[in-house]
Amino acid sequence: MEHKILNFKVLIEQDEDGIYVAKVPDISGCYTQGKTVEQAMGRIKEAIQVCIESN
Repeated sequence: MEHKILNFKVLIEQDEDGIYVAKVPDISGCYTQGKTVEQAMGRIKEAIQVCIESN
């Protein structure tokens, strides 16, 4: 199976409750959250895979 390497810009913002929200502007509806930046980054990688596979 051939794998492609894709790069996406990820924006991370902290909301008013202190939760970090990670978004991928180039993929509509692709976002997640975490209690830390590291957790949000780990989760956004999974979210990107799901978003790409569902399209």
